[in-house]
Amino acid sequence: MTRFAAVTALALLLAGCAGPSIRDEPILDPPGYALPPATEGPLYEMAEAIRTAHGEDISGFHLLDASKPSLDWRLAVIDSAVRSVDIQTYLWYPDNVGLLLLDRAIRAADRGVKVRLIVDDLLTIGLDQAIYEIHRHPNIEFRLFNPWKERGLLSRGGEMVMEMERLNTRMHDKLVIVDGRAAVIGGRNIGDHYFGLGHDYNFHDLDVLGIGPVAKQANALFDHFWNSDWVLSARNLDLEGDPEYARETLANIRERIASAPELARFSRLPQDWQAELDALAGQLHMGPSRVVFDQTEEEAIRQDVVATLFPEMGRATEELLITNAYVIPDQPAIDFMKSLTDRGVKVKILTNSLASHDVPAVNSHYKGWRDDFLRVGVELFEMQANPDIQSSVVEVPPVHGEFVGLHSKAFVVDREWVFIGSMNFDPRSAEINTEMGVYVHSPGLAAELVAVMERDMAPENAWQVHLDEDGDLYWTNAQERVDSQPARHFGQRILDMIFRLFPKELY
Repeated sequence: MTRFAAVTALALLLAGCAGPSIRDEPILDPPGYALPPATEGPLYEMAEAIRTAHGEDISGFHLLDASKPSLDWRLAVIDSAVRSVDIQTYLWYPDNVGLLLLDRAIRAADRGVKVRLIVDDLLTIGLDQAIYEIHRHPNIEFRLFNPWKERGLLSRGGEMVMEMERLNTRMHDKLVIVDGRAAVIGGRNIGDHYFGLGHDYNFHDLDVLGIGPVAKQANALFDHFWNSDWVLSARNLDLEGDPEYARETLANIRERIASAPELARFSRLPQDWQAELDALAGQLHMGPSRVVFDQTEEEAIRQDVVATLFPEMGRATEELLITNAYVIPDQPAIDFMKSLTDRGVKVKILTNSLASHDVPAVNSHYKGWRDDFLRVGVELFEMQANPDIQSSVVEVPPVHGEFVGLHSKAFVVDREWVFIGSMNFDPRSAEINTEMGVYVHSPGLAAELVAVMERDMAPENAWQVHLDEDGDLYWTNAQERVDSQPARHFGQRILDMIFRLFPKELY
């Protein structure tokens, strides 16, 4: 996650364990809201063209499947900003992608764009001075979701023990909104692993870029959090400004961006994206949208997103395709799937295998439900650790990671209705974290997403899970059949057994 632009860089570059505290008497900011949508600039021109051709309620959508274009389009909309940039994220890592996007946001602020940042406080250890300096930029405001009062590593741990219920609630939303005209919504946090630049592993993830009124819908989400009692301004960090620290950090950040071999295929400085935007205009899928999000109340989270899922999936008459990274169902979810298959709906689910998992603990609580899914007629697929799409879709040369993990959260109903968001199908997303997503009615977008899902479920990329005549599970892919769940190494199998002993809500 520097003062002026420097503070951002600093925060991400340095990650120590010591930290100050939140002021004893927090300064509460007055309510703030998104600026009116821009009435000039390339994103305004695109949105206006869509409105003129398709009407007031229609947005244009572009699926962000492969890692490289997913980062490119974030850079493109930020570089194209003339009025505002709002970024909300669960995790913002101090790595190449994190520094690149922070530097771009700072450069936007330097040219007069108003920038607002909301970051969950979970992994901000050692970044307080940087965050504080970023907030001191005249065009940047930085707020933290559900912050720890004491900021050091050990003191955070103690506070977690004392206030487990509060601090266990985290903001899992991911959102970029520019000029009130463009929004990126989906599953990617800000960090190398989400954009194909991790040397150990990389996530296969999914977002959608929307141009038009969907950005205004997303601004309602952002403003809700911006004004929430759960969010606190960075000016409440008990610190003093250090301009020299900010300048040095910014210089270090920009030197790292310029020299990082991992960023060789990305624009390291802002550029004019007009040609790319012009080409995109003819590729957009049109449709109405609805952004949904969990509401923060005074002492709890109102879980609105999960309440929408069954009704939306339940409209299926022919087919329901689901891709979700972390699946831990319950009996009502299995009964729901049976109600669909009983009336002839084809249901296919892709999730992680133990082999592809970055969180084996989730697998520990999912694996017991495999046969339940299969017995009610669901076709079940699990991502391979080294799928064919690893080099062509997930990774960005020169990087090559050890394995691929699935991180997407999406479903398609009857090849017409699409959901893309942050919500996993597990107790933490359903009952604890805040989540968000967008529903789009667009056969064109649905067709493109179905093609991605079917590619990912193909035997070159996924294992299909089966039940034999004795009721035992087996897995098949393009090369082989195995009778125990695929794993990368024996240690995963040991961890899988150990994590079964812990509550599923922890993960």
